Amino acid sequence: MSRKITGPACAPWNVRTDPDLMPSAERPARHRSDHRSALLRLVDQAEGAFGDLLALLVPVDCVCCGAEDRALCVPCDRNIRRLTRQPFRAEQGAPALMDVGGTVLLPVVAAGVYREELAQALLSFKRHGQHGLGNSLGRALGGAVRTAAAGMQETCLVPVPTSNAAFMKRGFSPVHLLLQKVPRQLPELPVLNVLEKSGAGIFQLPGGQKGLDRGGRARRVRGSMRVRRRALAQLAGRRCIIVDDVLTTGATLSEAARALHSAGAVVAGAVVLAATRPPDSAAPGAASAEPRREGHDLEKNKPRKDE
Repeated sequence: MSRKITGPACAPWNVRTDPDLMPSAERPARHRSDHRSALLRLVDQAEGAFGDLLALLVPVDCVCCGAEDRALCVPCDRNIRRLTRQPFRAEQGAPALMDVGGTVLLPVVAAGVYREELAQALLSFKRHGQHGLGNSLGRALGGAVRTAAAGMQETCLVPVPTSNAAFMKRGFSPVHLLLQKVPRQLPELPVLNVLEKSGAGIFQLPGGQKGLDRGGRARRVRGSMRVRRRALAQLAGRRCIIVDDVLTTGATLSEAARALHSAGAVVAGAVVLAATRPPDSAAPGAASAEPRREGHDLEKNKPRKDE
């Protein structure tokens, strides 16, 4: 169980609330570079030009709308920027991160809500290895990390490990791959890959956490993580921010925080790329907080942890 976050560690987490609970007026996203350095901006432009050239040799379609020539077309990329323009506090939608009295056990900042182009791009990145989406998704994750780490000194980022089965299936860890984009935006925040799967759940039934309620998810991940033995010395007393891709009930983040606390680390909070709603947070047939777009199939965008 995560410890209650109190004292100075909570101070920098003055972030807007969940947009579904308190929506704000929509504004068009602005096209801004992720880098102040002219050299890094030039590198980004060169990567974009190379992507255009590659599209001529290997035809691709936009993973969100099906437009030709780009894995993520300009309008859909703009929509992802819009969806992740204002990171927000998301732990209120994750029952494992709140106690029965409503006290926050682990603060979480999400880049955006798991829906529309953000959901489709993230699923395509994870399931189909669309690494060309990494720049857009990594930019969104970096914005959330920047918001969460504002005012913190000597803080490190700790990615949540993927399961061995998921790594063997994909050939990569989505969270670690996305975090490779963050140091370019925030070089002062080192990434420490100190968490690993403990093997406690090796005899569990196959399948991910899709469809499990809060209790089922908590039981599935309980005791499933630990800090690598060789990393114990460098982690003791160090302030950490946990990083994951999707927040549902918060069971995975809670387990990661437990493992880090046991190793003597100070867990300041967590950051996720997208926050969704727990499967048991609404009555059957309840209306979605966001109206569905015509022709946009949200059923295929349901997340499956470690799928």
